Amino acid sequence: MKRASLKRWAALIKGELLTVYYAARDREAPWPARLLALAVAAYALSPIDLIPDFIPILGWLDDLILVPLGFWLVLRLMPPAVIARARERAALQRARLPRNLRMAVAIVVLWALLLVLLLSLWLGH
Repeated sequence: MKRASLKRWAALIKGELLTVYYAARDREAPWPARLLALAVAAYALSPIDLIPDFIPILGWLDDLILVPLGFWLVLRLMPPAVIARARERAALQRARLPRNLRMAVAIVVLWALLLVLLLSLWLGH
């Protein structure tokens, strides 16, 4: 891929991430779609992946498949009016992603709990 097309693709993904983020915060969005949107946005922003990036090929598959699939699913489940408002807000905020310390802490706690659960299952306790 050429560098210019990679930059366009990255900008598109960032725009969709913002759209999903703002759709999740819309009060008119149905709760299941909001929860999915929050999960997708949190996973896309999370520094921790299900499959670590250092594992050849598999490490990038989650980023190349799961995140776009999550975006697609959220965009399909959200009402069109919610997506339209979210896209308008995202277009105004293209330069930066909003920062939310509470969400960052929630993601870290969620990953820590998942790690504890997996370790306890693995160790047989």
